[in-house]
Amino acid sequence: MDLSGRRESSNVDDRRRSTATKASAGGLAGVIIACIIAWLSGGNVFQAFQQAGGLEAITNQNVSTSDQQQREFTAEEEELALFASRVLASTEDIWTEVFRTQLGRTYVPPRMVLYTGSVRTGCGEGNASVGPFYCSADQALYIDLSFFTDMKKTLGADGDFAYAYVIAHEVGHHVQHLTGTLNTAHSQMAGMNETQANKVSVRIELQADYYAGVWGYHEGKMFSSLDDGDLQEAIDCARVIGDNYLQERARGYSQPESFTHGTSAQRMRWLKAGLTTGDMSRGDTFSIAESVL
Repeated sequence: MDLSGRRESSNVDDRRRSTATKASAGGLAGVIIACIIAWLSGGNVFQAFQQAGGLEAITNQNVSTSDQQQREFTAEEEELALFASRVLASTEDIWTEVFRTQLGRTYVPPRMVLYTGSVRTGCGEGNASVGPFYCSADQALYIDLSFFTDMKKTLGADGDFAYAYVIAHEVGHHVQHLTGTLNTAHSQMAGMNETQANKVSVRIELQADYYAGVWGYHEGKMFSSLDDGDLQEAIDCARVIGDNYLQERARGYSQPESFTHGTSAQRMRWLKAGLTTGDMSRGDTFSIAESVL
């Protein structure tokens, strides 16, 4: 993905120097698989409860102010921060145009908060162990950039467009918030049992995958920034973050009733559909039969 010379977003809130470091007692390194799974299952819990007051802190972490201020970022960390800012800027440009031409509306972009370890949000206390997440209460997506390193080392999901897909997926939740889909779905989930709510969650997440694809379609068209290798990176990433793939890798079997983000096949299918069509109106994951989802 060629973003050289592209603008950076002005909607980035970099809190990496003012948030806690990684959890002690073994750190995240010992639970990387659980961290990735949490992005799929725990991340959804975060969203489902945000309307009701948010998520409590998952771990207790303490770090002195002097330690925070003295921390220096590696070249790789700074490069990832720059990349994330440029991807966010791209989503701003793309969705502004898509909202104008396809919906006749004005797009209001989200903020992106970069943090390390834990962060306070409009939905409560967030933690790196849930992976990247979106909070509709403050219309912001939150990312601990070490997630990309963990994703690469643990699942082999590598490449700049794979990372961009993760960001675009969270922006997809913001698009759902702006169109009212997210609030409607969460309201439905509030009156359901866990299994039923999980099924709605899968539809939410697959639509966010589709919207990530819509962004990718127009990014390629508008800036000629993508090649076949980039597209394959995102599709490969969608495969290894499917609920069935992650559960089977972590414990040797999967439980479909607990799926919250969709299977590998579903995630790849909806991402590909968005990448192929670029049409928001064809991403309705809520009105089709579960058997063909």
